Amino acid sequence: MAEARVNEAEISGFVPYQSGPDEDYMSPEQEAHFREILLAWRLSLMEEVDRTVHHMQDEASNFPDPNDRATQESEFSLELRTRDRERKLIKKIDEALTRIDEHEYGYCEACGVEIGIRRLEARPTATLCIDCKTLDEIRERQRG
Repeated sequence: MAEARVNEAEISGFVPYQSGPDEDYMSPEQEAHFREILLAWRLSLMEEVDRTVHHMQDEASNFPDPNDRATQESEFSLELRTRDRERKLIKKIDEALTRIDEHEYGYCEACGVEIGIRRLEARPTATLCIDCKTLDEIRERQRG
């Protein structure tokens, strides 16, 4: 399943992290940087969920025309599927925040190497380094 990506338009004030010359990987400053990204992303998703709920409550009508009713049900179904994907993404964000709290964020859960700052900025919920993710996708395609 493809994950949604963070982009600068979604998170106002996002600035790529600039490491200091002797800075260790996943320093407290880097952890704070990613915590800020994840919290802003989570807030944005939660606001979208709230907007959807209110929109569906406001737009819920019992159209006499079956075609209008079917169109509305189809639109609501699509919105609910989108919100379900976002709910799963919020869970991944919460898991990433827990890994930050436990100082395990930023390391591949398969091989233990550093995932990398730029990869994490592109996909803050990443749990695999690019090599392990590539192998995972190859295995998935072979099974599929």
